[in-house]
Amino acid sequence: MKEIFEPMSGELTLKYSPDKETKIIENPPRFLWIPATMDACSYTLEISQCESFEANDVLTYKEIPFNFFVPNKVFNPGKYYWRYNMKNMEGEETTFSRVREFDISENLPESPMPLHEERLNGKDTSHPRLWLDSEKLVEFKANKEKYCWDDFYKYSVEPYLNGEFPKEPDYYPNNQRQIHLWRGAYMTCQTMFLTVRNLSIAATVLDDETILKKAKEALLYVANWDTQGTTSRDYNDESSFRIAGAVCWGYDWLYNFLTEDEREFVLSKLIIRTQQVADHVMLNSKIHMFPYDSHAVRSLSSVITPCCIAMLSHYENAKLWLDYAIDYFNTVYTPWGGEDGGWAEGGLYWTTGMGFLIEAANLLKSYLNINLYARPFFSKTGDFPLHCYCWDTSRASFGDQSELGFKPGIKTGINVRQFAGVTGNKTYQWYYEQVKSINPYDDGKFSTKGWWDLYFDDMVYCYMYGNVPSEPPTDEPFIKHFRDIGWVAMHKNMSQPDKHIMLLAKSSKYGSISHSHGDQNSFLIHAFGQPLAIESGYYVGFNSTMHREWRRNTVSQNNIIFEGQGQYSGKDKFKQIAAHGKVLCAEQREDYLYTKLDACNAYVKADDSPLGVKYIREILFVQGSYFVVIDSIELEQPSSISWLIHGLHDIKIERNRFKIKSENAALHGEFAYCSSGALTLAKHFDFPNVDLKEWENDPTQCHLVATSKVSSKHKIITLLVPMLNEKEKYITSMIDDQGFSMAAYFMDEQKQFQFNVPKSF
Repeated sequence: MKEIFEPMSGELTLKYSPDKETKIIENPPRFLWIPATMDACSYTLEISQCESFEANDVLTYKEIPFNFFVPNKVFNPGKYYWRYNMKNMEGEETTFSRVREFDISENLPESPMPLHEERLNGKDTSHPRLWLDSEKLVEFKANKEKYCWDDFYKYSVEPYLNGEFPKEPDYYPNNQRQIHLWRGAYMTCQTMFLTVRNLSIAATVLDDETILKKAKEALLYVANWDTQGTTSRDYNDESSFRIAGAVCWGYDWLYNFLTEDEREFVLSKLIIRTQQVADHVMLNSKIHMFPYDSHAVRSLSSVITPCCIAMLSHYENAKLWLDYAIDYFNTVYTPWGGEDGGWAEGGLYWTTGMGFLIEAANLLKSYLNINLYARPFFSKTGDFPLHCYCWDTSRASFGDQSELGFKPGIKTGINVRQFAGVTGNKTYQWYYEQVKSINPYDDGKFSTKGWWDLYFDDMVYCYMYGNVPSEPPTDEPFIKHFRDIGWVAMHKNMSQPDKHIMLLAKSSKYGSISHSHGDQNSFLIHAFGQPLAIESGYYVGFNSTMHREWRRNTVSQNNIIFEGQGQYSGKDKFKQIAAHGKVLCAEQREDYLYTKLDACNAYVKADDSPLGVKYIREILFVQGSYFVVIDSIELEQPSSISWLIHGLHDIKIERNRFKIKSENAALHGEFAYCSSGALTLAKHFDFPNVDLKEWENDPTQCHLVATSKVSSKHKIITLLVPMLNEKEKYITSMIDDQGFSMAAYFMDEQKQFQFNVPKSF
């Protein structure tokens, strides 16, 4: 018997789980291991409360096709052991892996999964299957007016009843991707997706021959598009996702109205398009080993789940691919967050990721009765936009954002409403209502019309979930720490947009991977309806010079750089995730909120080697009124440092003070202390190394650079006071330095505050 090979886990791979260090957050635990071969194989998993795995004590699962697995039973609290072995296609087995230990505590959320062989037991294999099956369709037809049908028909069906279909997208000139052509192809494919899906549903619900004829024409038209051409996965994955979706929804909902030849033709195209995505996910991206992928993970929701449900019983690989997606959703998912519900890629990518995941989860729940929402992440993830992508803010969330300058869009609110329906959380419902109050459904934005059909969302939600009452969040100062991603939000007056003060800070284990930036220890401030301390720049497009040379880099952040050197933000994923940070503390104290951040591993030299810096940032939100930022830095070699802050408008400078003034609010800043002597303050309005054509029509932004004197150790204490223009606050500061210790004092008109600051010698 061949000895099993257990590859070491790395920064970009899955971790073997569970083990003694794993915090188990649900029952049963999720079992993960790294495959020892890329060849086809299966696994046997053994679980026991006896380390020697005595026969009468062992729970055994055989013929597991993937390296991730969820048992179909809940475990009693206690200590357990597990191991696995591998069998190749010739039936040759390896020895068992090393034994790993884990503990199950009491009162964990319960989320067992049906085994692969149980998932289709008793399922009706007739069509449709996506969202409604034949039995539910009868009920829906009889009561459709209760489920927002009239709006769906008016806004999502009628526009596609007449007119010509768009032509198949052209190739890029010289096969060089151009952003405007990419978006054009994107919109074309989204139009075809909505045309086929919505007309197919309407024709079936209404038994309307005219709509049916148009729906069949649209399906056969788009099925004829070249599966190896401009809408193939390898040429344009976003386009391919939408065309695969069009074909699968049309195939499912029109199945009973197609001839046998038409069915075979459409199915053949659907198989090719799904195979392209499945091969990329499972063979190329290998997200079951390397989970930090944005598009491949999302394609499980947007392509694999609906396409495979539609093809079940018609194509043999559909069940395997669907099981892969279901098991992934229940184990690895999501690689961007955890128990707290955070999303490391930021608010907009939470919106897109959750938008597609919700669609897939609803399909699985409706057809297979598999409830992804039972997992802890889904019960908490509405907290992330609530606190870190606030409805009344703009430019107040980290990472790539294509809607810079806009408040969160309506799809974000609709996603949060979904989790209100799932969990009954009244504050989630409040968030949705606030977002809806400032966002029309037809806002014309690419991030809306290019991605979603909000009237379809309403119809599905109204059918599957009931109304949830609304309740605003507290207006008292509070802190929210997303431990899973290293984000910290501080708020006061959260329910009152004209009084709301927010600071968002970040120091994340994800570093600058994917849509994250080189922004460990950065902060953003939004107050009184205005973005005051921002992540600067504009979103031109992924991989534009603005994206590569400015926004991904520390120079665009409210942060510190060392003689021009920032955090790693290049293309190497190993270095991206190695350039990480950590939140050391985030807590509510007697009269202030406090967080402590560590970015020691994030900085690199020009050759990408570690810079050798110790950098701790502490942030205090004092009495719900102002912020104190304490930066403590130690360098291998004496050097000057630059303290950076950015605003949308001109920054006024006077000695050691500055003011970022917006329409009706301002941020007053004062460098209360710098251990190496007075800082030199300067500002500029450009974006060095960025192609001027990418931003010449946009307003300038102001970048303040406060440069220190040369030293191997630096400590800087900065006072930041958000205020209304017509009601300025006056905060005084004083540093008491007796040589052995240091205390910082701050005073407003009514209250005093003192904070001890350790000294470095």
